[in-house]
Amino acid sequence: MALVVAALWWWRGDIGGDGPQGDTQAVAAHGGPGSPQAAAARASAFVGSAACASCHRSEHAAWQGSQHERAMQHATEQTVLGDFGGVTHTRDGVTSTFLKRDGKFIIRTDGPDGRLTDFEVKYTFGVEPQQQYLVELAGGRLQAVSVTWDTRPKAQGGQRWFRQYPQETLDHRDELHWTGRSQNWNFMCADCHSTDVRKGYDEAKGSYDTRYAEVSVGCESCHGPGERHLQWARGGAKGADRGLAVLFHERRGVTWPIDPQSGNARRSQPRTESQGDAVCAACHSRRSQFAEGWRAGDPLLDHFLPVTLREGLYHADGQQQDEVFIWGSFLQSKMHAAGVGCADCHDPHTQKMRLPGNTTCAQCHAPGRYDVVEHHRHKPGAAGAQCVDCHMPATTYMVNDPRRDHGFKVPRPDLTASTGAPNACGSCHADQGAEWAASALDGWHGKDWRARPSIAPALHAARRAAPGAARGLQALLADPLQPPIVRATALELAARYPSAAADAALRAALDDADDLVRHVAVSRHEGAPPEARAALLAPRLRDRVRAVRIETARLLMPVSGGLTGADRAAFDAALAEHEAALRLDLSRPEAQLNLGNLLLQRGESQAAEAAFRRSLALDPRFVPAAANLADLLRGRGDEIGAERVLRDGLRTLGSVAAAAPLRESLGLALVRQGRKPEALVEFEAAVRAAPDLPRYAYLHALALDDAGRRPEAIKTLAAGAERTPDRDLLLTLAMFRSEGGDEAGARAALARWYAVNPDDPALANLPR
Repeated sequence: MALVVAALWWWRGDIGGDGPQGDTQAVAAHGGPGSPQAAAARASAFVGSAACASCHRSEHAAWQGSQHERAMQHATEQTVLGDFGGVTHTRDGVTSTFLKRDGKFIIRTDGPDGRLTDFEVKYTFGVEPQQQYLVELAGGRLQAVSVTWDTRPKAQGGQRWFRQYPQETLDHRDELHWTGRSQNWNFMCADCHSTDVRKGYDEAKGSYDTRYAEVSVGCESCHGPGERHLQWARGGAKGADRGLAVLFHERRGVTWPIDPQSGNARRSQPRTESQGDAVCAACHSRRSQFAEGWRAGDPLLDHFLPVTLREGLYHADGQQQDEVFIWGSFLQSKMHAAGVGCADCHDPHTQKMRLPGNTTCAQCHAPGRYDVVEHHRHKPGAAGAQCVDCHMPATTYMVNDPRRDHGFKVPRPDLTASTGAPNACGSCHADQGAEWAASALDGWHGKDWRARPSIAPALHAARRAAPGAARGLQALLADPLQPPIVRATALELAARYPSAAADAALRAALDDADDLVRHVAVSRHEGAPPEARAALLAPRLRDRVRAVRIETARLLMPVSGGLTGADRAAFDAALAEHEAALRLDLSRPEAQLNLGNLLLQRGESQAAEAAFRRSLALDPRFVPAAANLADLLRGRGDEIGAERVLRDGLRTLGSVAAAAPLRESLGLALVRQGRKPEALVEFEAAVRAAPDLPRYAYLHALALDDAGRRPEAIKTLAAGAERTPDRDLLLTLAMFRSEGGDEAGARAALARWYAVNPDDPALANLPR
């Protein structure tokens, strides 16, 4: 039983930390379909925002001083806002000192070796409500120092130094330490804080030569390279596109007349494009980047892979939880469905609201109906009377940066107790509790508001394998009015609950109009039989977006020998895109891991081993690399070498939950060597390390049963199923009980899974 692990490709889009070398001209992007304008833009050069000022004075003036214009700046007397007058900040036994020397800004703090060292600030990073500082380490790496300047006024608690990750105890060995890769500008931050970034990682040298077209987020970040537009403006080029990749005409001539009956507006003409929102989404979304060279007009999934509403990132009702950067929340909203775009509320040049306070909402929602006490139930002008207080609750990130949820949801305190999703009432009335808030709403509106549709019950049940989970997901998948990001999320979760309905939804999703839904549909075929996989997925090798094509190529690798003609040519092209994505930045252990997986599938065992070992050299604690390296060695018959890798990894990790996969791998290796008693110890240790992951309880139970200890196996299965009603646990528990003559116990186990997924084919012929 092999354990082959693929790394997750996501990153925190603006963790705070950037900085590279000088400005350069853009190079050609990777291939892939796009609009003719975008294709032409790739041949254009970047000219810098200053070149735009002579013709676009008002827009350029609005941009100056904006957060985009100041997203990253060279460190000067004008740009550095922090107190560098010799002040200190002490945390975790480290006293950092901020001072000026010879006109330079210096931070004396613990470096990569833990020793106090003086570092020169090269760049400022951000401006409101905080400013971080970038210093240069060896290998062209720019790092964001964790001690940060609070730029708010002193009356608001600002004008002070504070440290990111205040709940953590950090030293130079921790991944979250400012010198670690989590605070590396080149990979984590540069792409969204500068214009046309090229990471420039040289694997042979182990160093970066990162470059950008403009140090901050300039005009061309959103409008594309301006050379052709300048030629058009000077009469040297012709064309209705004005030499631009995108014209952003989706708001032109559009009005929002308010219906007097409902008090809500309707767009005067349907929205047929969303180029402006896609430009915003490139940075204001939680996503991974797999190709450089994105231009306005390109499909988002030609370069980025957004996350779905995953647990830990989003609450069950879709509200933001971790830093998800707005876009995923907005996609769920009725505003987005009605055709509202980012620029309807935000000025894209100043990044400020187009109108103050409730007047922004009054553009589409009649103030006589909504901006009144009868609607918001709060004193006018007080907290709670602002539309955003109830419909856009804020979550604070990075210690002092509150960001409002853009799902525009109606508060549902009734769902807080059942799903854990927060409600806006609790932002101000935390002491009273959710039940108090729900009772207040009952008094105002009766109880009909509790019946408003919400995705929270279905997603919460699916995350917990609670009764009704499978059919709740099926309902979301069958509902064409659900936002695509919700359907993509349901499709991911449905993998846990097999049924004919789920299979049909999966097949249909391969041809969905939404790019993210199609990507998830392809990835869901990971476990499909090879012959079925080839027949179903081959058309997606010619998908309109690169993310779908490369995921298809990855899954068709094992059956690629059977592809012929046009399918084979499309596979070869998509595979080349896949490999280019994996090689984008090999400074990351997960990139080396995924490259190793590709090389192994191609039969290049030695090269794959080298990639896995490079991954571990970059991070000895990176569990997937150790697991895959051990599996590779096992495949060669080197059981001793495989065991050595796993034990080395366990010594590095200790007994933390992350060690559970290595315990599992080691247990399986010991089984293959005939050392079953030792294997049993490892399986039990895996359960202790990660008791809430049913896979480990399942393996432990099988090992106990193999050792002739079925009563203990049954006990282990029952305990695991009590924690998480998992399919494998419950079906195996039913089988063991039935074979032991405990038919009532077997029926009870089957009944528990039947409540979760009554359509599971495994239940079709079993007594209940």
